[in-house]
Amino acid sequence: MRTAVIVDLVRSGSGRGKPGGALCGVHPIDLLADVLRGLMARNDFDPALVDDVVGGCVSQASEQAGNITRSAALAAGLPESVPATTVTRACGSSQQAVHFAAQGVQAGAYDIVIACGVESMSRVPMGTAPIGADLVGAALGERYPEGWTGQGLAAERVAQQWKISRDDVDVYACDSHRRAATATAAGHFVREIVPVATPDGPHITDETIRPATTLESLGGLRPSFYSADADARFPGLDWMITPGNSSPLTDAASAALIMSEDKAVELGLVPRARFVDFAVAGDDPLMMLTAPIPATRKILDRTGLRIDDIDAYEVNEAFASVPLAWAREFAADPECVNPDGGAIALGHAIGASGVRLLTTLVGRLERTGGRYGLQTMCEHGGMANALLIERM
Repeated sequence: MRTAVIVDLVRSGSGRGKPGGALCGVHPIDLLADVLRGLMARNDFDPALVDDVVGGCVSQASEQAGNITRSAALAAGLPESVPATTVTRACGSSQQAVHFAAQGVQAGAYDIVIACGVESMSRVPMGTAPIGADLVGAALGERYPEGWTGQGLAAERVAQQWKISRDDVDVYACDSHRRAATATAAGHFVREIVPVATPDGPHITDETIRPATTLESLGGLRPSFYSADADARFPGLDWMITPGNSSPLTDAASAALIMSEDKAVELGLVPRARFVDFAVAGDDPLMMLTAPIPATRKILDRTGLRIDDIDAYEVNEAFASVPLAWAREFAADPECVNPDGGAIALGHAIGASGVRLLTTLVGRLERTGGRYGLQTMCEHGGMANALLIERM
């Protein structure tokens, strides 16, 4: 099996995923195209050598329909001979794109491939595709007569199961903003962010970071998912999930250049990391957000590594209760979990977040001299991706 390596990774800065956000005036095709263009401009080789572009996008409707990855690749100026496809695994869509890209290289199907992702949540709101549709049907409804709970309620149930308090989630959210603001001030994100053209000029910052966040301000927010019906169905919940300890709606794009190690050497490009292992896992779809735990266990079991052998973890902060539960399950060092802030501060553009996490993870390992990095992403339907990389 060939060695698949990461040569480069880039992302846009985040924009608030609602009207008035910094990227709301940018068509999602153009958003991803600017990031792809930025990736290729940093790496000197013939773009016709790219075997495929694999992109993640969750809401493949409206402006994000019609294989948006192919449209963005052409808009970025890639040759017409370079194909592209768009995949979805809910919030893990672009991480799945990375898996497919690297596994294709390992198998010999690709020499060079771009994995990427995009989501414009301001222009294509979450839920656009299935509005009014029956997403359960008869057979699934028979198997799960309790009915689908939704991600917010699942986050409440995760907090209950792992005995996580309102103070815990609010402290975690404050830390996410603090860490992201500190990393920004230190210039840690400069290398990974490429400019996106907007009607107001180039966007190169993370609009979603709120450095002034305090426990007092978070404590005044009301729970988002409480209802009398939900309280009756799931008694004993403390109702702690608020907009402040959840990831915000976000516009963003991200991209990674992946190739075989031999091809990188041939082209005179310097690999930044290699892929060690991948995993996908399913778990209780009603708890929905717990699958990063079995996905991580698969990685540890297959590699023989202990959690303490890994230098940094990116565990997507869809809700603060998710990385808190994951860290408690593995007794992971909290200082190593999302050390430069996570989605609560940096945003969760659902189709782009997988590559965004990988971009931040590689940069972290390079700055600190760490060897191994793990990332994992909870996904709708009770699924998760996990991958392990080694800095080169």
